[in-house]
Formats: sequence, C-alpha cells, structure tokens
Amino acid sequence: MSDFEFDLFVIGAGSGGVRAARVSAGYGARVAVAEEYRVGGTCVIRGCVPKKMLVYGSHFAEDLEDAARFGWTVENAKFDWKTLRDNVLADVDRLNGLYQNTLDNNKVTTFHERATITGANEVTLASGRAVSAKYILVATGGWPVVPNIPGAEHGITSNEAFHLEDLPRRVVIAGGGYIANEFAGIFHALGSQVTIVNRSDQILRGYDEQIRDRLLQISLTKGIDFRFNAPFDRIEKRDDGCLVAHFKDGKPPIECDAVMFATGRTPNTDGLGLESAGVAINDKGAIVVDAHSRTNVKSIYAVGDVTDRVQLTPVAIREGHAFADTVFGGNPRTVDYACIPSAVFSNPPLAGVGLTESQARQQLGQIKVYTSDFRPMKNVLAGRQERSLYKMICDAATDRVVGLHMISPDAPEILQAAAIAVKAGLTKQAFDDTVALHPSMAEELVLLK
Repeated sequence: MSDFEFDLFVIGAGSGGVRAARVSAGYGARVAVAEEYRVGGTCVIRGCVPKKMLVYGSHFAEDLEDAARFGWTVENAKFDWKTLRDNVLADVDRLNGLYQNTLDNNKVTTFHERATITGANEVTLASGRAVSAKYILVATGGWPVVPNIPGAEHGITSNEAFHLEDLPRRVVIAGGGYIANEFAGIFHALGSQVTIVNRSDQILRGYDEQIRDRLLQISLTKGIDFRFNAPFDRIEKRDDGCLVAHFKDGKPPIECDAVMFATGRTPNTDGLGLESAGVAINDKGAIVVDAHSRTNVKSIYAVGDVTDRVQLTPVAIREGHAFADTVFGGNPRTVDYACIPSAVFSNPPLAGVGLTESQARQQLGQIKVYTSDFRPMKNVLAGRQERSLYKMICDAATDRVVGLHMISPDAPEILQAAAIAVKAGLTKQAFDDTVALHPSMAEELVLLK
C-alpha cells in the first residue's frame, strides 16, 4: 500500500484537471480534485462556452434584419438581455453537473474548497485538513488582468460580463485581443454602443495582418468605434452611475455605462503555496514545466493556462491526458504544439492555422500566397456588402501548405477540417485535386488561384 492518501491530487477542476483526473483514475490511481469555485473551469463556467452562446444570440440581430430579403416578415422583434443571460447560465449549470458526474463516475474524490501546496507531497484544504499525495497536479488556469489604475474597481472583466444585470447602453472595452473583439461583436449586435480602446496601434497581434485588417474594416463599417495608442489613466464614477474613462497624453475622455477590461490573462498562481515546495515560476507568474509537464519538483506537475504555454482549452485537455498516460499509464507522451488551429468568434469570425504570411517569409524566404476575396451568397441576397477573405500560404520550394487563414461566416467550422491538411503537410496540389463542394463557402479552399 502507498504511504500517501492519494496517488494524485489535482488542484483545479477545469478542462485539463478533469481530463487528467479521469484518465488517471481509469488507470487505477486513487485521485482527488480540489475546486474552490465550480467544476468545469474557465471555458465551461465563464469563458468560451457561455461566450459562444452569447455569440449565437447576437447573430439573430443581423439574421432578423436580413429576413425580409428572403421573404420573411418578422414583426415586433425585440431583444431581452435577461432571457439570454439566464438561459446561458442555466446551461452552464447543466455542464457543471456533467463535469461533476464525470468525476463521480470515475470514483474521483472531489473537495469543493481551495487547496494550497504545503509540501512536495502535501496539500492543505481551506478547512484545515492536510492531504498527502504521491503526485500533485496544478491545473488552476488563468485569471483576467485588471490594470493598476485609479478607479479600476469600477470596471468588469469577462468573468462578470455573463452576470450583468442590464445590457450597458454604452460600453468601453479595453484591449485588442480575441476577448475584446468577441465581446465587442456581441455587445454591438445586441444594441450597445461599443468603443474598443487599445494601448497599441493594432488588434489581434499574432494573427495574419491581412485578415485582422479586414476585421477592423468590417467592424468600423458596422459601427464599432476604435481608439488606438490610448493607455488608460483612470476610471471615474459619477454620482449618477455614469463612468468616464480618462486616458493619458491628453486624449479626450469617453463617457459610458460599463468599462470592460480584456487586456489579457495571467497564470493563476497567487496564494497556491508553490514557494513552500520550491516550485519554480517565471517572470510572468507561470509555473515552469518540461515537455512532460513536470516542474523542478519531481512530484509536482502542471498543465493548462497556469503554465502559460498555449492558452487554449483543447491544449489543456491534451496536456492533462498526456500527463495521465505518462505518469500512470506507462505510455510517456508529450504534446505537439505545432499547427494548432485557433479562432476568434468576432462578427464575422476569423480562424487560422500554421504560419502567417509574415512568419512564413521570415522562416522560409520564398513563399506563394493564394487568396480568395468574395462576397458570400447569403450576403449577396441580403444586400450586405461584407466580404470574406481566405488566404493560403505555401512554401515555394515544396508547394506544401504552411498556413491557412480566413475571415468569413462559419470560418472556424471550415478551418477545423482544413487544419488537418496543414498538419499532415499536404500540398497546394492536393487541394487543387479535390473537387469543389458547390455551392458552399468552403469550396473556395480548393479553387484558390
């Protein structure tokens, strides 16, 4: 018998932690999980899942507007924020229950309280109970960054956005990343006046420049305002509840009803007691791990956003699964971080995989770029001028497709399948040899010239 109460103790019941716990238990390990909030983690409880539901809800604004061109008469259509909010939160409750059932069905012990590390093989629960484990896995995810400015307490983050009592009439969103652009699309479509404020001069750093420029152009056309090179100075709250965002360098202030900070996420390591076991963290506060997710302390591992490798839910899941296979399954595995597809559920959404044009030129030198700039059939009949853009980047020496990037309705759905081709190292000729599926937006991928 082991000298420890558990073979594995997981801190954090998000996507990575739950997968690691479930698979490890399947290998016969005695597993416990501690979660101080709700089982499911950022993605399920306060991230990509409820956000995508809000995206779906916001799409009806344009669909109802376009309906007349397709012969539909929709009278007295109106939107109620509380109905959407409450239905989304109800589904979050359902998913929370499913995740808990997964742990229970795999005989994983769940402690619904905070746990901190108090030794290389020990955690202490908020109730005061000390628990020993042969291995400890930290999977506590990330947390929204709130700028250190006067009045920051008057703002919200994406965490609180799902619980707003009322839809703000005017909202200022700080940041230029995917969270900022996604919520800008949601709030604007639902009727809010939206201003994105960014301290730099560009949005969606890291995405293909031509694609992100197209999103900026479309967003401006829709009526979303942007203010660049505008670092915040302070947030003022007036007696009537109105907020005023003040900026440095003499830029004019903006009056609004809500300020949302979407300025990135930081690894959630504060107060975990990592120093008590001597676990190394980097200058970003992330836990330092090797290719097998092991820290410098041989009994302690970490997966997901808390390690600041790739902050995506499917990556955390793969890391958690690889950990279980390696430590308890006798099958040492690492995660391949090359060619990970990603998407921004903006309006319209964009998606990409592989190298951007700029990255390809830097790494490969000679490349070939193929594009398709077109108006989707639905937009044509609806009378919308909004255009889609698909972009394929190839290594000129081998014809291998090294990057695919697109902005278009359903771009994430299309790219998931296309990403397989990029990951497999297929050539442009392989796309050309594939017969088009007509009429579809996806067919543009095999018709690129």
